[in-house]
Amino acid sequence: MTVVGGCGGSNRHRPTEFPNAGPGVGQSIRTANCSDWKRGSAEQRRRTVAQLRNFAGGPVGSSSGLQNGPVLDDQRAYKLLDSYCARYLARGFKLYKLYDRAAAFLGHAAPN
Repeated sequence: MTVVGGCGGSNRHRPTEFPNAGPGVGQSIRTANCSDWKRGSAEQRRRTVAQLRNFAGGPVGSSSGLQNGPVLDDQRAYKLLDSYCARYLARGFKLYKLYDRAAAFLGHAAPN
C-alpha cells in the first residue's frame, strides 16, 4: 500500500481549455447539431466545446452547494461529441443536449 502525503496542494495538471473566441459550428450554440459539428473545422469544433462549457457551467442556482452547472474537460467533450456525431442517426441531435447530459453524469463543478 502506498501512502501519499501533501500540504493541501495538488500536482494534478489542469487541462488547457479550448479557445472561446470566434464562431463555432452552426448559427448558435442553442441550435447547433451534429450535422453542423461534422461540417465544422477542428478549430470551430474546439470553439464550440468552449462555448458549450461556458453555457453549461453558468449559474444554475442560488444555494451555496450548487451555484454553477457541471462541465466536462474540453478534450473529453470533444471526443464525446465526435463519437456521437459520427453516427448518421445523430445528425439532428443538439450539441448542448448531448453535452449537458454527459456533464450531469461525468462532469465536475464549474469554477465560480
